[in-house]
Amino acid sequence: MRNEFRDALADIMQASPTTYFLTGDLGYNALEKVQQCSGERFINAGVAEQSMIGIAAGIASLGNEAFVYTIAPFTTFRCLEQIRLDVCIHDLPVYIVGNGGGYGYGIMGATHHAIEDIGCLSTLNNMVCWVPAFADDVQHCVERIRSERRPAYLRLGMGRSRPSDSEPFEAVSRIVQSPNPHVTIVTLGPVISNVLDALDMTEQKGVADLFSVARLPLDEDAIKDVVRSVTVSGRLMVVEEHVSRGGLSEYLLSKLADVGCRDFETHRLNAKGYPNGRYGSQRYHQMLSGLDAASIHALLESMR
Repeated sequence: MRNEFRDALADIMQASPTTYFLTGDLGYNALEKVQQCSGERFINAGVAEQSMIGIAAGIASLGNEAFVYTIAPFTTFRCLEQIRLDVCIHDLPVYIVGNGGGYGYGIMGATHHAIEDIGCLSTLNNMVCWVPAFADDVQHCVERIRSERRPAYLRLGMGRSRPSDSEPFEAVSRIVQSPNPHVTIVTLGPVISNVLDALDMTEQKGVADLFSVARLPLDEDAIKDVVRSVTVSGRLMVVEEHVSRGGLSEYLLSKLADVGCRDFETHRLNAKGYPNGRYGSQRYHQMLSGLDAASIHALLESMR
C-alpha cells in the first residue's frame, strides 16, 4: 500500500500549497516522487519522531495540513504524548501514517510491530483511525481523511486489489454477500486476504457474509448491514491483526450491544503477541495467532 499512498500524496502535494509532508528518515526509493512535488514542504525530521509530531502540529496550527510518515510503531507508541497533547487536544489536521501495521515488519521483531496501535490511538480525543483492507482503498482513505480535516491515523500494510464484485469502499463495506449466511465475518485491514483465501478453500462464499471495517471508532449507522447479517446468521467472526483489547472486536461487540443485537455465537481471531517467544515472518506470526488462511478455514469447516 506504500506505493498507492505515495501516488495519492504526490497528487495532493502538487495541487495543494498548504499541505506538508514529514518523514522520520523513512521512504528512500519510495517517496522521491513526493519530494519532487513538494519542495520545502517535504521535511525529513530524522530519527526524532516526537519532535516530528510537534513540528507537524505547529505547521497545522498555522492553517495548513500535515502528513507524518514512518514505521507504524515509531509514529504511534514513541510519540503518544505528543499526539495526544500537540495534535488531538487542539483538534489539528495532522495525519499520522504508519507503514507496516500489525506484524508487517516480520522478523524485525516487537520493536517494529504495531499490534496495539489502534487501541492506543482510537481512544484519544478527536482521533479517527483508518485501516484500508485493499490497495485500492488507500486513495479513498486519504480523501476521507482530508475531507474531515481532523487528527487521523492511517495504518498501511500489504493488500491485494479489491474484488470486483464487492460493494464500493465505505467505512464498513460488504465484500462477500450470501442470501442465507450461516456466519458473519467482519475484518480489519489486509488480513481480509487470508479470509478470502479461506473462503475459497472451503467454498463457503455462498453461506458467509464478509465485511471490511476501514474506520474506527465505529458509529451505529455504519454497522446496520452487519446487524442484519448477524441477526440472520447467529454467528459472528471478527478477524484482526491487532490485540483483542481496544481493537475491532471490542468496538464492534459494544456497538452491537448498544443496538440490542446480543444473541449470537462469537469467534474473535486476533493477534496473540509472541506465544512461543520467537520472531518470524508476518505469515509466521499470523499462523501462531490463528489468523492464517488454514486456521480460518478450519474454523469455518467446524461450523458446517
